[in-house]
Amino acid sequence: MAKKKVTKVTADQLIDDLHTVIRDAESLLGATAARSGEVIGEKIQEVRTRAEESVRQAKDRLAGIEQDAMERAQELAGDTNEFVRGNPWQAVGIAAGVGLLLGLLVSRR
Repeated sequence: MAKKKVTKVTADQLIDDLHTVIRDAESLLGATAARSGEVIGEKIQEVRTRAEESVRQAKDRLAGIEQDAMERAQELAGDTNEFVRGNPWQAVGIAAGVGLLLGLLVSRR
């Protein structure tokens, strides 16, 4: 039995991949557009119209997801800033502990 390679995907990578898919779909739709004097079958035009709508909706959703992610990141940064200002020694202790843990993990490899 072959082992599957597990890959961690970050939100940024996923968003980049979705942008790529949308760009490729737009390129494909542009390549299938009727040129002047050409006749495109009714069924192909119907599918193309649905695909254009799907790409538009995906772009809108992606823009909303990006906006939500930015707002949450800003809120988290603000909360972190408040915590550090209110508890400076506790923040230093946590940072030192995380640094020690990461150092131990890296040195094992």
